[in-house]
Amino acid sequence: MRRSLLPILCCPVCKGDLSLKVTVENDIEIVEGELSCPTCGVVYPISEGIPDLLPREKEDMVARGEKVRQ
Repeated sequence: MRRSLLPILCCPVCKGDLSLKVTVENDIEIVEGELSCPTCGVVYPISEGIPDLLPREKEDMVARGEKVRQ
């Protein structure tokens, strides 16, 4: 995912702004990391340069053992 996309992305659940945490980045893009919504606490992974922004419900994420900020 390119950093230039961050200003146009929003949380699919609440439409809030997203925060970025980078784990691996190269000269072109963010390869691994996560986008998180400070408003509703949902975390969206970035894997192999692709952000997974499928809408989630916090209860479903907890049931699957996914990361959710409280």
